[in-house]
Amino acid sequence: MEGPHPDEITWRPHEDSSAIGWHLGHQAHVAHFMVRNLTAAEPSPDPELDGLMDSANREKFRGALPTVERLGAFRDTVAERVHARMNDIAGGRVAAPDQLTVVARHLLVALINHEYQHDQWIGEVRANDLGHALPTDPDTDQVSRLDGYLVLNPLA
Repeated sequence: MEGPHPDEITWRPHEDSSAIGWHLGHQAHVAHFMVRNLTAAEPSPDPELDGLMDSANREKFRGALPTVERLGAFRDTVAERVHARMNDIAGGRVAAPDQLTVVARHLLVALINHEYQHDQWIGEVRANDLGHALPTDPDTDQVSRLDGYLVLNPLA
C-alpha cells in the first residue's frame, strides 16, 4: 500500500473523527510509552505531542495536528528507540535479560496488533472516502483476522 499523501494526513472524514495523522502519531505515542521503561526511562521525543496523541481525547478534539514533517520525525524517533530497546534486550545488554525478553515479546506483539488496528482504520477510510484500494493482508499463517482486524499470533 502506498502511504498517505501529505494532504491526506490532516484530512478528517468528519468533525467527530480523527485525522489519519492522529492515528499515525497515536501509534508512535503508544509505542513510546509501552517500551520506554524496558531499559531506560526515556523522556518523550516530543512532549508537546503527548497530550494530543493520547486516546483519552475525544475525536472531535484531535484536529490540531503538527506538520507532516514533525509527525514523521516523531514516528521515526520512536521507531529508532523501540528498535534500540529491543536490540539491547536481545543482545543481553540489560539487567535481567531473560525476564525482559519475555516481557518484550509480549509488548512487541501488543504493539504490532495496535499498529494493525489503526492501519485498518486508515486503510478503510482511504478506501471508502479517498478512492484508494484496500491493502492486502500479510501472507503468513501468523497473521489472521479477528473481529475484522488483523492480529499477529506468533504461536500459530
